[in-house]
Amino acid sequence: MSIQIAIILFVTAAAVVALAGVRITNLADRLADRTGLGEAVFGGILLGAATSLSGIVTSLTAATDGLASLAVSNAIGGIAAQTTFLVIADLIYQRVNLEHAAADANNMLMAALLMLLVSLPLAAAYAPEVAFFGIHPVSVLLFVVYLFGTRAAVLLKDRPMWHPQRTVDTRPDEPDDAAANRRSLTYMIVFFVLLSLVLAACGFAIARAGAVISESLGISQTVVGALMTAVATSLPELVTTLAAVRRGALQLAVGGIIGGNTFDVLFLSLSDAAYRDGSIYHAMTEADGLMMVGAIVITAILLMGLILRERRGIGFEGLAILATYFGLVAIQVSIG
Repeated sequence: MSIQIAIILFVTAAAVVALAGVRITNLADRLADRTGLGEAVFGGILLGAATSLSGIVTSLTAATDGLASLAVSNAIGGIAAQTTFLVIADLIYQRVNLEHAAADANNMLMAALLMLLVSLPLAAAYAPEVAFFGIHPVSVLLFVVYLFGTRAAVLLKDRPMWHPQRTVDTRPDEPDDAAANRRSLTYMIVFFVLLSLVLAACGFAIARAGAVISESLGISQTVVGALMTAVATSLPELVTTLAAVRRGALQLAVGGIIGGNTFDVLFLSLSDAAYRDGSIYHAMTEADGLMMVGAIVITAILLMGLILRERRGIGFEGLAILATYFGLVAIQVSIG
């Protein structure tokens, strides 16, 4: 594939990802109301998983091709980029700080889960290299922890032990029954799955194009993964977040980002299974490890914002997330 075709394929696939993201957000909001799961749970688990499919395929394809750093940086770079998208949504919403208006115990639980998940592969990189049938034990542990966390999120929705204090600026999750019942449940589920498959197909195209761009331009896999493929495959999260904010579905906006990020960590488990030259955690570079630390820091800042709940502007968390992300970008560019 020539560099010109790779760039055209990359841009086209990214555009399709963005368009599909708008449609899948509308469906997710209606399905959240129709199923009774609520915006935070549906956004954090199902919408997060669906919008992450393009990124999963990107990392899997890269790992299968032996591009360990591209697979890892795509997953972790997506977490950093997607959290930064919340700051953009905060600026657009304007009426009140988004973390204040969308206060929800499930979103805080998922943010804590995300920090735990990212910490595990980072620890694996510095632990002795161990693999069973070519798979590191941490890859299995990631799935176990993720399933435990999502089950806890569903239980928390049904039997909450505490609630964030309601204020005049809090935007509760209020079901829109008229919109939710406009189409049959079967139709909405099938359409949701089809859009998810479109996102997955675009992820494959983005991975192939990203590998060609990296090789042709002499850019490191970490830079391409963290700043190009990660941002391109994160477009569904950007589009769904902005669309959810415009619809007033604030818990869906925040939950979709955090949930998508937790699902993104599972890219590493699948990539480790697809990577045939040993543990993918020991094949990643120091720059990839730095991205993991950055993802943990950014998520910790977001969690602090969800707890402190400043009322006006983008708050300290918005400014701190922006500074951290662009600091990471500057370091990665200087290294790569």
